[in-house]
Amino acid sequence: MARHSAPTSRRRALLRAGLTFTAAGAVIGLGGAAAQAAPAAPVPASGPDSELAEAGAAASEGLAGAVGHTLAGGLGPVKSLQLNPLAKTGVDPLDNAVGTQIADFKPLSTAVVTDSITQGGGLQDLPLVGPVTKLLPG
Repeated sequence: MARHSAPTSRRRALLRAGLTFTAAGAVIGLGGAAAQAAPAAPVPASGPDSELAEAGAAASEGLAGAVGHTLAGGLGPVKSLQLNPLAKTGVDPLDNAVGTQIADFKPLSTAVVTDSITQGGGLQDLPLVGPVTKLLPG
């Protein structure tokens, strides 16, 4: 009998079932996160439910503040992290600026592009990416 027509083992069937349930759980979890991210309808303030609504609003504001603070603390050092580990050394392969001057025109050089990396700069020091990193928290 050919291998492709052999009956599948029980172990493989259990593995497929487990992966299916894991994927379904991830989809359900993502759906719950999306539902939590949607703005809630205003609740009329009356009775004991108003205290619960106020507590829920305070908890959601606290959670949003905590997530923002965590992102700022996590992304802040990444923006200033030195991109080139060999920067400011004698063996830096990126330290290869080329320049030229024709007649009495202003000299041209590639150092403008490579200096931010060869001098040990981070993401915030790059010419095009630097202004974009200011949008990130931190």
